This record gives sequence, structure tokens and C-alpha cells, in this order.
Amino acid sequence: MATIELSRENFYHNLSQLALKAGGRERLAVVLKDNAYGHGLELMARMAHEYGIKEAVVISNEEAERIRELFDNILVLGDAPRVDEKLSYAISTLASLESLDPGVKLELKVDTGMHRNGIMLAELETALSIIKRRRLHLFGVMTHYRSADELTGEYYWQKKRFESVRRKVREAGFTSTRFHSHNSAGLLRSRSFDEAIARVGIAIYGYNPLPKGFDAVELRPVLSLWARRASTRRLRPGERVGYGGVFTAPEEMTVSTYDLGYGDGWPRGDAERPYRTAEGLPILGHVSMDFLSLEGDREQVCIMEDARRAAEHFATIPYEMTTALMPTIPRMIKE
Repeated sequence: MATIELSRENFYHNLSQLALKAGGRERLAVVLKDNAYGHGLELMARMAHEYGIKEAVVISNEEAERIRELFDNILVLGDAPRVDEKLSYAISTLASLESLDPGVKLELKVDTGMHRNGIMLAELETALSIIKRRRLHLFGVMTHYRSADELTGEYYWQKKRFESVRRKVREAGFTSTRFHSHNSAGLLRSRSFDEAIARVGIAIYGYNPLPKGFDAVELRPVLSLWARRASTRRLRPGERVGYGGVFTAPEEMTVSTYDLGYGDGWPRGDAERPYRTAEGLPILGHVSMDFLSLEGDREQVCIMEDARRAAEHFATIPYEMTTALMPTIPRMIKE
């Protein structure tokens, strides 16, 4: 059966690099949403806890419940708010504020330029009035950068807008509210981080989203994907492999079938432009739902150890390569 290995050493290396940028591990909130970007929610949460991380970010109450005992606070980005001293909720609309039960810990999301969600700047005063009137707990105020990973000035004007938000919230009397805006790219490019937490996602898994031109911070991939041999056969010249027989054996060769396919979340890809495994072996012919073929008879093969390289081949991003991997693939920590 295909398996995923998680490197504790690489994960802790990444956290240490980010903690240096943030000014301490207590200022890191690890983003574990969507099964920890495909790495495995419980395993990554446990390792983060053992490293000393106190905060996590997830997408749902269900994810939060699975790891609630490991963190002091868990920010839930996309589920129905409820009163829970350990959970805070991202709130993005005035209507949502009006519907909250007293006692909900909310983190007001403000749209500073990404225009995806969050209250508009012109709505901030109204939002703060609702929070006061309904006696809600404004635990935090947050925003999200749309282009922190690009060599443009957009990061700076969004940051400036958020600074004005901070000032207005303070002036409105919310003196114990925390503020956070930095994702992985924002933190990695920051030279004077001064917020309560940084919400770090892709960087903790080993991928620096910044292009050349920024200060280099070495990060190491945490996940590697392995497939196990299901069968082996000896092909004669001219014999073809898989659906459609796209690959034709140019000479006598040994070909094995391995237990990984698009049913596991691995891309079908283009058989005419085959992906090469971590060891340089080209996939032969079409990837099937549960299997792919490679030359040789090794018992186990590393299909991917660097999602960035795989993403470049499939014209996508590392996030998609890892989050697509099915939760049913067994995951284990490599010590």
C-alpha cells in the first residue's frame, strides 16, 4: 500500500527558522487546515505541540475537536461559531456579528485589499458598534495579504491599511484585542515582525513561497510519498503498457506496477510527458486509478519528496500536490 512519511527533523527545522523571524515559537500559529495541507492533521498537530507551539488554525469545528487538547487556542476559519473558551472564530460579515451568541470568541476579519472575504474598511466602525452593543468578545482582528509572495508594493499598502485598522480598534476602546495579518510569505519577508501571531502554513511544510530577490530562508520538505510494488513482468520489445498502450517497450525490460494512482490523489498527468519519480524513473504510460508503472523491480519507490518539483511538472503549486493526497493513505513519522 502507498504510504506517506513525515520528517520530524525537517518539520522542526522549519519551525525554528520561522520562530527566528517571528521572535519566538509562542508567536507562531500553525495552519493545519484541510488535513494539515494533506500531511495528516493529528500527526502534524502532535509534533507541533511537542515542539512547543501553542496555537493552531483549522477550517472546521470537526478539525478543531480532533486536536483541541494540544493547543491553548485554535482559530476556526470556516465553521459555525459556538461558545468555547479554546476556540476563536474568523468573522467576516456584519450579519454574522448580529447572529453570534454572547461569549463567542471572535476574530474580526477585515478586507484590506484581497477582496475575498472580510468586512470592508468602511464597515469597521459599524462592526465595532455591533460588538459593543451585543457584548461580544473581540479576541482578535485579522486580515490576509493577497500578494506578499510577489516583488510588488502591494504587501506594504495592505500592511499600512491594517495599521490604520489597528489604530481605530484601539481608539474604540478595545485594548486587549490581538492583531495578526502575516501568512508564511508575509512573515518570511518581514524584517520587524510586531504582531501577536503569524499564521504560518505552507512554510512549516517546507516550501518558501517567496521568489528570488528576497532574503533566502532554507526550508525543508516534510512529506515524502512512497509506493509499493504490486506486480512485476518482463516485457519484450514492442509490448505496450497500460490503458491505450501509450508506452511501448523499446527493448526487453522489466516493468513493475505500484500501488498509487489518481484514486489516491496523484495526478493522471500527460503520458506523453511523463513525470519522473524522486529517483528519476519516468512513469510508463497512463496512470490508472490505483496503479502506475515504472521500470525495474524495486519493492518500494519514492514517488515524490519535493512537492515544489512535482508542482512545476504538473503546472500547479505545492499546496495542490499535498492537499490532493487522500486521507486514506497511511501516514507515519520518520524519526
